[in-house]
This record gives sequence, structure tokens and C-alpha cells, in this order.
Amino acid sequence: MAGADVRSESRRVVNDVDHGPARALACVVAVLLLALLAGCAAPDGSASSVVPPCAQPERLGVLPPELAEASGLAASRRHARVLWLHNDSGAEPELFAVDAAGEILGRVRVTGAENVDWEDVALGPCPAGECIYIADTGDNGERREAVTLYRVPEPEPTDTATPAAERFRLRYPDGPRDAEALFVTPDARVYLVSKGRTGPVAVYRAPTPLPADTAALLERVAELTDHAPLGVLYVTGAGATPDGRHVVIRTYVNLQLYRLEDGAFTAIGAPVALDALAEPQGEAVDIRADGTVLLASEERGGEAGPISRLACALEAE
Repeated sequence: MAGADVRSESRRVVNDVDHGPARALACVVAVLLLALLAGCAAPDGSASSVVPPCAQPERLGVLPPELAEASGLAASRRHARVLWLHNDSGAEPELFAVDAAGEILGRVRVTGAENVDWEDVALGPCPAGECIYIADTGDNGERREAVTLYRVPEPEPTDTATPAAERFRLRYPDGPRDAEALFVTPDARVYLVSKGRTGPVAVYRAPTPLPADTAALLERVAELTDHAPLGVLYVTGAGATPDGRHVVIRTYVNLQLYRLEDGAFTAIGAPVALDALAEPQGEAVDIRADGTVLLASEERGGEAGPISRLACALEAE
């Protein structure tokens, strides 16, 4: 298949997955095959011959029906077995404590929050100690003048509700953007990564401390692509190591590891293809201190979304 034909078909199929009704798994497999035919693509769609820094991914389990629309994942740093997940737009404002096999360990309501379009979750420091940050930043039509960030102290898996959530409003400096990726660094800086629907994949940083009484203006700090990527390469999740030195950013079909230093993002190795997982719709990612990457997928076409893992080699100091 010619390169232009691959790109056109990839864009068509992923548009179906992203906006239309649930498709059969075969449709998603076709997307993955098309992406592979186009080459092992970096976030900007270019091919790379650099050896990837991560091992082949493996499935650990599947998510239950209660998380059919799983959109964000954060690996707890206090509870070794716990992954925090949530559903996306229109679902209840809840966090699910889940183990690596997909078993629900707890279900915690975020007090005072509304799930307009929750897309990602991250752990990071806050005045209360360690908090969970929730990105209500989904905007398929790129029409929201401001998006919302919620922050609550990390709960216990056995809690039923959090304290009242802090709510922060964020504005992009260059107009509305659709963003499904969030990470927080040890200096409590909040980063959003745009999906790349209508322009380059860009990284935005919030001011610190986050102002509670006004919509904070985000700063555009990096562009990870030169142009809007193919649909299969839309960014759907991100995560940072606890020391903030490494960031992982995923798309529907691959992931890329970056070194973050003085606000600059440097790609480490080649993108890692995720086709072996046959995810119905890959959405979420996080990375632990030892380089273990955890991934989650939405359900599609009756196929449950898996939880998966791969090991990445992190650079030493």
C-alpha cells in the first residue's frame, strides 16, 4: 500500500474508533496493521531506525465492565498493588482502585467534582502532601474556552469519597485544544499534552502555585511534532517518573519515552509499537520509578480493555 493511501485509511479508521459507535476488534487490528505498514512511527509520523528503549509489552489482565470507558491511569506510589483509573465523559466522578489483573479494590467518589470529559489522572505533590490530579480536559470539538483540573489528596482504596476537591480553571494561550494527557513533576508543575487533532502535538505547562480564583493561562513550552499527526498517532495519555526526569507519552498504537530536563523534551530511542497488545482503544499510561510502564485501554466492540506492562531502561543520572 502506498504511503499516502496508508495515511488516508489510517485517519479514516481511527476517526471511526474515536467518534463513532463501538467497532469490531478487527477494525482496530486493521488500524494497527496500517500503522505498521507506514513504519514504526515517531509522534510526528516519521520512521525511526533507532533501537527502542523498552521491552515488548505484555498483557496482565482485563478491566471489568465498570471501567469500559477507562481513560486515565496513575500508578500509586503509596500502595504497591494499586492503579488509579477513571472513566471518561459523562461518567460518575469516581476513581477506581484496581490491581494489575483488573480486579477492583475500591471505588472512591470525588466530592464536588463533575465529569464533563475526564481524560487523564496523575499523582504529584500538593500542599496536603501527595495528591491525585484529574484532567477534565477533553474537547473533541476544541470549543471549551477553559478546561478544569481537580486535585484531591490520594485516598485509601477503601475510602468511599474524597474531601472536597480543589478546582482549577486553565486556558490555552493559543485557543481551545483537545488534550487527553496529563503529568505532574516534583515541583508541582502541571503539564498537559495536546492530542494533535488540528495542529502539532504541543506541551503546555500551568503556573505554580495554581491560582484558585481565576482561569490560569497555560504556557506552551514544547512541540513534539511538526504538524498534526495521523489519527492513529493522536496522543491519548502521559505519565512521569516520580523524580520528573522521564516522561512517557502514548498514542493509540505506540509510545515514546522522553528525558525532561530544564523544560526541554528529548526523545529516548525509537517509539515502541503496541500492536502486540491488540488494544481495542489504547488510552492510558503511567511510568514507575524503575521504568515499569503500565497501560490501559477502553472497551470496544464487546472486547474488554486490557491492562498491560512493559519495562523501559531509564538513563542514569
